[in-house]
Amino acid sequence: MLSAVNETHDPTRRSWLSSANDGRTDFPIQNLPFGRFVRPGSSARIGVAIGDQIVDIAVALRLGLFDGEARAAAEAASNDDMLSLLTVGQRAASSLRARLSEWLTEGNAFESTVASQILVAQTDVDMLLPTSVRQFSDMCVSTYHIGRRYGNDERGEPICPAVFRTVPVGYDGRASSVVVSGTPIRRPNGTWQDRLDGGELRFGPEPRQDYELEMGVWIGGAGNRLGQPMDFATAHDSVFGFCLLNDWSARGIQIWEAMLGPFLGKSVATTVSPWIVTPEALAPFRIPAFARPDGDPPVPAHLYQEDDQRLGGFDITLESYLSSASMRQQGLSDTLLCRTNFSYMYWTFAQMIVHHASNGCGIAPGDLIGSGTCSGPRLNQAACLIETFPAGPVQHPNGETQAWINDGDRVTLKARAERKGYVSIGFGEAAGELLAAPSWP
Repeated sequence: MLSAVNETHDPTRRSWLSSANDGRTDFPIQNLPFGRFVRPGSSARIGVAIGDQIVDIAVALRLGLFDGEARAAAEAASNDDMLSLLTVGQRAASSLRARLSEWLTEGNAFESTVASQILVAQTDVDMLLPTSVRQFSDMCVSTYHIGRRYGNDERGEPICPAVFRTVPVGYDGRASSVVVSGTPIRRPNGTWQDRLDGGELRFGPEPRQDYELEMGVWIGGAGNRLGQPMDFATAHDSVFGFCLLNDWSARGIQIWEAMLGPFLGKSVATTVSPWIVTPEALAPFRIPAFARPDGDPPVPAHLYQEDDQRLGGFDITLESYLSSASMRQQGLSDTLLCRTNFSYMYWTFAQMIVHHASNGCGIAPGDLIGSGTCSGPRLNQAACLIETFPAGPVQHPNGETQAWINDGDRVTLKARAERKGYVSIGFGEAAGELLAAPSWP
């Protein structure tokens, strides 16, 4: 069931916490994403972001802020891992979010008595992965991303292998390589040719390290049993929430091994933002699914649902930034690499999940599914460097240029959902710095 707009989205609702009302924060009272954090010398906790603070759910529960279904969800969120909360699913999380929205609203009588006990400054904690990733799959559903390799057809539409317009495609990635924002990434060693179009075969540090700007979905709820497909209602209910995702891609290694499918070129690392933004928080920003160009095949019957076609897409602006070590030393701002939108994705997340389970593959709480590179039709909407490589290197304000990610570079992903009449919300950041490859063998 698709989440609907409700009182928690009221644009006039303000928090008694001033940092939640400044218009710039990713985390106004209309958002309230879930995350997992740790303070020095303490065990991990589950919290909800509001402005520049975190609501400690376990402390709020102990002080009696919850009852009914919200209390059950708070109990699930009162241990050191988010898997229990993911498992109770969207409905329980919605009750918890509604109660927190009520308590955090300006004028609440509890403000002065318990705020200092419940709130933790985001600057005083380290963020962790919400839970250990059970399985990770990464889709590839932007025809613009694929089309930059093959060009456009006579309609002006991206040329893609036929499969891309008939089903959502993807691959099974490495859950062990998923890391939270801020984790350094090592340049991989591997086998590659010394030119993109061929050349001598070598083994050593990847010369063409790339990033990919994506969104991710954390799976919650009941999932499906092995051998049983999943319908759209279950697929929508299984989406606990969304994050930003950087699929670090070693292009030299990837291209050499391409005939066998993604392997070492894609298992380097996957960086995710720490906060899970709920489908309910994003309800005001839903839009119709991508409009198929005339001449494209119809949506297959098993991937068609009217509600999903009507409101299965999202209007979310996505951005990627890069800063070199020397730029940071000079105090320069990051260079904008890309500004695109999730609305360009050819398939909805529900379609990706339904198709993923259509062969009976089990989908369960703790699974992570990436959207694939979120590229749009224009070159400045190309969400990875291999798409922009033919047009020339990245130009930085200090005169530096580069074609690929260098050692010491930091890549940062950001996102914002905006719509007239509603308060805009964000996702935090997915950031990682590339370190030199280990000396091996």
